[in-house]
Amino acid sequence: MSLSVFITGMTMGLSLIVAIGSQNAFLLRQGLRNEHVFAVSLTCALSDAILIALGVAGFGTIIGMAPWLDPVMRYGGAAFLIFYGAANMRSALRSSDTLASGNSAEKQSLKAAVLTCFALTWLNPHVYLDTVMLLGSISTQFSGFEFMFAAGAILASFLFFFSLGYGAKWLRPLFAKPSAWRILEAIIAFVMWGIAARLLIGL
Repeated sequence: MSLSVFITGMTMGLSLIVAIGSQNAFLLRQGLRNEHVFAVSLTCALSDAILIALGVAGFGTIIGMAPWLDPVMRYGGAAFLIFYGAANMRSALRSSDTLASGNSAEKQSLKAAVLTCFALTWLNPHVYLDTVMLLGSISTQFSGFEFMFAAGAILASFLFFFSLGYGAKWLRPLFAKPSAWRILEAIIAFVMWGIAARLLIGL
């Protein structure tokens, strides 16, 4: 029973984080640029672990009882995503010298990378819906085995984020071309803006 619950947790965890989102797009970019990959992957995984643990512990009920949190997170997250998307679009329009190899002179500091990842994770209300609310509610179906369910979901997060961050190296030859970097930056910008739009219209 405990193994099946663990596997269910892994399956549910993967199904929620595989979709392209602001967090994954940022991690992919860091992996391609080979900048602070371990720190960013760890930040993503630990953030998910904390949120999943809170959800299984019943924190979702507390959030549901505080409706004022929804607009605060929604508009705050949308504002950040719009700003970050604009920064990516600006990068997409820069000269080819800056994006030629992904090792530009304007490297992001470790602190800036971790803080950006932290913001993309914790300012996105969808993250709370997926981890705290959804996984938290599903875990209640496994009375007495909630810990195993949470452990499976947390392991899925660690496996996915580190695989994405370090697996991006296989795509580096493709992004040796300046045009590929411009396209990636533009795609990330539109992903950020798309998520912001969904937050603003309440989807």
